[in-house]
Amino acid sequence: MQIDDVDRRLLRFFQSQPGASAAELAALVGLPKATCWRRLERLEAAGVIAGVEAIIDWRALGFAVEVALRITLDKTERNAFDTFLAAAREVPEVTEIQTFLGRVDVRLNVLARDMAHYQEIYRSRILNLPHILDIEQLMLISDVKTDEALPV
Repeated sequence: MQIDDVDRRLLRFFQSQPGASAAELAALVGLPKATCWRRLERLEAAGVIAGVEAIIDWRALGFAVEVALRITLDKTERNAFDTFLAAAREVPEVTEIQTFLGRVDVRLNVLARDMAHYQEIYRSRILNLPHILDIEQLMLISDVKTDEALPV
């Protein structure tokens, strides 16, 4: 799909104001409302716009601890990745799962209310996940940059 300068301008405004209506975006971009709506539809149909999501501040809900777990799996076990990933998806406090090539195979992001809650999650859920060879725990101290907007 070809993206022109108008699409880029539209995407910049859409990223910064995802709740804006097509009419509001059209005014910002300098397009007629119908043209703006058609461009948004085209970008969505092409998969450029994958969706719009609500971002909830987990700290405001009482979750004060975030830990990234870097996990190395025992790859001598058949289907270790698939079995591990299926089990990790079932842990409600795991908010993100990423797989990697290299020494670390998987990264889990875990949220907890406090250190006691994290310790309970770690001991009762994480350590019971299958095929773990090694775990490195990285506790989040601060978010320096969390912007997911692309420089389009």
